[in-house]
Amino acid sequence: MSQNPVQERLLARLVWLTLAAPLALITYLYLNGQWFYGEYLQATGDWATKLLILAMAATPLRRIFPRLRLFAWLLRQRRYIGVAVFGYAVAHLLAYLVKLGVGERIISEALEPGMLAGWVALFLFAPLAVTSNNLSVAKLGRRWKQLHRLIYIAAVLTFVHWIIEAFDPFEGYVHACVLLILEAYRLVMNRLSAQSSLKTGGTP
Repeated sequence: MSQNPVQERLLARLVWLTLAAPLALITYLYLNGQWFYGEYLQATGDWATKLLILAMAATPLRRIFPRLRLFAWLLRQRRYIGVAVFGYAVAHLLAYLVKLGVGERIISEALEPGMLAGWVALFLFAPLAVTSNNLSVAKLGRRWKQLHRLIYIAAVLTFVHWIIEAFDPFEGYVHACVLLILEAYRLVMNRLSAQSSLKTGGTP
């Protein structure tokens, strides 16, 4: 049963509030001196990466559990989650820039493999976040889907940044493997679906 426009708007606001609340809380704790710089940097990075996994896992989870409404609902919220990924990533970056200050150190560190991967990933996320709305979908047409395939490159670069820059990269490897397995399943199912469609189309 479809929801009416009022219910849809209320649900959207609730989703936004849920996604923004952790960022608001940890930023408050950091600005009030209750959290250290390293804690805030790790928390914003963790939230960005885990939300990224959640957004990308929505489609394969929906296919694995087609009868569960939770994953159907999650798939519909994917754009909101994607924008939240960018928001946490920007907070992560701003904390880094404020701590180091604008100068040669930022430029020199930006050329290091781990940091360079993070910068490029953020630049790729920016147009995806900006175009995560119905107006952009309507205006871009098929190009919208092509543009949003950049998420796969951005995801790889995000994990490269995490694994190289983390003190202990084990968690990064674990999360990367989980996402890799889910995406591999999605690709296999897409291939099987395409082959089934060809066979059906070829039947007289």
